[in-house]
Amino acid sequence: MTVDEFNGCVDLYADNLYRFILKNVKDVHKAKDIVQDTYEKLWLKVNDVESTNAKSYMFTTAYRTFIDSVRRDKKQERLEESHLFAVSHTKTYSDAKEVLNEALNKLPELQRTVIMLRDYEGYAYDEIGEITGLNESQVKVYIFRARKFLKSYIGSIEAVI
Repeated sequence: MTVDEFNGCVDLYADNLYRFILKNVKDVHKAKDIVQDTYEKLWLKVNDVESTNAKSYMFTTAYRTFIDSVRRDKKQERLEESHLFAVSHTKTYSDAKEVLNEALNKLPELQRTVIMLRDYEGYAYDEIGEITGLNESQVKVYIFRARKFLKSYIGSIEAVI
């Protein structure tokens, strides 16, 4: 990859990468650090990464950097301890995006990641598998479970409108 191709990747993918990480981290400064680390890692491998594979490489690297950050900060929570499935949405809101973001924040980290890669970023199942290190059937299961939870959390469309 040339320097111009690298700069083009920064211009094309910086916003998507930042949004993806910010949705997971929920901390502006940490998200910026992770994106910066991702571009630094890409720069160090600029001769090894093809420009056609740069987007996948960056999302994979950002995801792994995010996971390392979470592990380092010891903020992981067991599903049994989170009482995730005991909650439901009963309030009435006029902002569907707010309800959806609230529901996404209640998902376990891995489910939130795969649902965002699939529905927000438009990645295929095999690409999500490459990014997260899961096989394609595991990706499909996590997406199914995440969508099932989102559906039960949000409830009916009347609760959102």
